[in-house]
Amino acid sequence: MNKFYLAFFMSIIASVLMLAGCASEPNESEGGSEDSGEVQEGGDLVIATISDAVSLDPGAVNDVPSFDVQYNIFEKLVKHDEDMNLVPSLATEWEQVDDTTWEFKLQEGVTFHDGEPFNAEAVKVNVERMMDPEVGYPTANMVEMIEEVEVIDDYTVQIKTEYPFPGLPSNLGHSMGSIISPKQIEEDYAAMEDGESPGSVINAHPIGTGYFKFDEWASGQHIRLVKNEDYWDGEANLDSVTFKVVPEDLTRLAELQTGDSHISNPLSSSDIDQIEQSEDLEMYQQSSVSLDYIGFNTEKEPFDDKRVRQAVSMALDKEQIIDGVVNGYAEKAIGPLSPGVFGYDENLEGLEYDVEAAKELLAEAGYPDGFSTTLWTNETRERVDIATNAQAQLQEIGIEVNIEMLEWGAYLEQIGNGEHDMFILGWSNSTADADLGLAPLFHTDNLGEPGNRTFIQNEELDELLDAGRQEVEEEERLNIYSEAQELLVEEAPMYYIMHKDYLVAQRTEVQNLEMLPTKMLLLKDVYLEQ
Repeated sequence: MNKFYLAFFMSIIASVLMLAGCASEPNESEGGSEDSGEVQEGGDLVIATISDAVSLDPGAVNDVPSFDVQYNIFEKLVKHDEDMNLVPSLATEWEQVDDTTWEFKLQEGVTFHDGEPFNAEAVKVNVERMMDPEVGYPTANMVEMIEEVEVIDDYTVQIKTEYPFPGLPSNLGHSMGSIISPKQIEEDYAAMEDGESPGSVINAHPIGTGYFKFDEWASGQHIRLVKNEDYWDGEANLDSVTFKVVPEDLTRLAELQTGDSHISNPLSSSDIDQIEQSEDLEMYQQSSVSLDYIGFNTEKEPFDDKRVRQAVSMALDKEQIIDGVVNGYAEKAIGPLSPGVFGYDENLEGLEYDVEAAKELLAEAGYPDGFSTTLWTNETRERVDIATNAQAQLQEIGIEVNIEMLEWGAYLEQIGNGEHDMFILGWSNSTADADLGLAPLFHTDNLGEPGNRTFIQNEELDELLDAGRQEVEEEERLNIYSEAQELLVEEAPMYYIMHKDYLVAQRTEVQNLEMLPTKMLLLKDVYLEQ
C-alpha cells in the first residue's frame, strides 16, 4: 500500500511543478492566487455551458455536460489528478489482495448531503446498483466483471471480480462510480416499484458527498449548486455555481464580456482573438485524452462495406479540418486512442489522405459515381464547421452530404437508436486507459446508447477487447491493444479526426480555475476576486 501513498505525494509534487503549463500565458501573467493576497471566499459563479445535462443520475448517461455537473455533487472512491494518476478520494487507500479481490479502506466521518453516513455499506449498495440490470446503466459494462461486494467492517470493503481485472480502481474513478446516498437509492427503488423510471428520484434531486449540493434545475436553462458547508475535506470557496445553458458560441462570449457569465465552456478557437484583445478576459488551455470523430452506421448501406468507410476516411484531409476549424489547437488522430492513454500505439499507421485511392475504393464497392447520404451533428459551431468542411471535401469524390442538426438530448437518443448514416461526436476517456477508450465504442456488448454508435460487430475485435480487459501482464496487454488498434484502422468504423485541446474562456476575476484532461472543471478552490 505504500506505493499508493508514494504515487499520491509524487503526483502532488508534479502537479505543483506543472501548474503553470496547464494555463495560458494570460493566466500566468495575472499571477493567480499567489499574487492576489488572501483567498477571498464567496461569490456566485456562472458557467455558460453549451448543453444542458441529460441526467444527474451517475451512470445513467455517458455525456460530458451531465458529468460536468455530477462531478461537483458526487465523489468516487478514487479520482484522477491533473496527470491522470489515481489518487485517494472517498477511499484512503486500496490494494489487490489476490488476483480477483480488491480491498478499499474508506474515509471516516463523511456524511451525505442528507445527513446519512458514508461507510462500507453505502459502497456496497452503490456498486450493486451499478450492476443491477433492472436499473440498466448504459455504463454497466465497466463493472460487469464484479461478482460480489463484501463489507469487512464499517470502513473496509472488498470487491471480488469474476476474472483478474487490473483496471477496476480506474473504472471506479469514472463518473459511473459516483457514490449516492443509500437512503436516496432506497427511495429510488421504491419509486421503481411504483412504476417510475430508474433514477427518477436521484435525477430530481441528486444527493452525494461532494463540496457542492444540488439546489435547482430549470430544464434547458440552468442547474444551480450551492456550497456544502459540512464538506468533510474543507469548504469550497464559492457560495454557488450555476451551469447556464447557452448553446450559441457568440452568445456565450457576449455573456462573458458583459459579466453575466464568468466562464464560457467551451471557447471556440475562432473567438480566441476577441479574448486576447480584452483586458477583462483570458483563455485557459488544457491538452486532453479525448477523440473527435465522424462515425459511420456500419449496419446501413453503403457504410456496411468497409471499402466505403475507408474511402470516406481517405478523402478527408485532417490537416484542413484541424487548421480550418480549431485553428490548430489539436493533435491529428491516427486511431481511436490519444497519446496520453495507456495502450496508445505510437507506431500505428493510419489511413493516409489520398483522394485518388478513395475514388478507386468507391468504384470497387460499386459506387463509381458516389452516392447521397446524411451527416448528423448537434448544434455547436465547431461540429457544424466540421460537417460543412467534410461536406465540401467529400463532394470531390461524388458523395453528396446533407447536414442535419439536432438538439443535444435528441441527438444522443437518435444516434443511440441507430437512425443515422454518419454523425459527429467526441469521446472523453475519463480513465486514460485503453479499455475505456475502446470497449464502449467498439465492443458488440455496447451497441447504441452505451457508446458503440457505429454499431460495429466484429468477433475478432471483441475477443481482443475481452483479452485486453483481463490481461494482467502490462507488456502483453499493450500488444493486445496494439493489435486492436490496427484492426480498427482497417475496419474504419469511424474517421478518427483529432485529439483537441480543451479551451475555456474566463473573466479575469475568476481565480484558481483548473481543468482535467477529461474536461472536468475543478471548482472547489475557485473564487471570484473582488
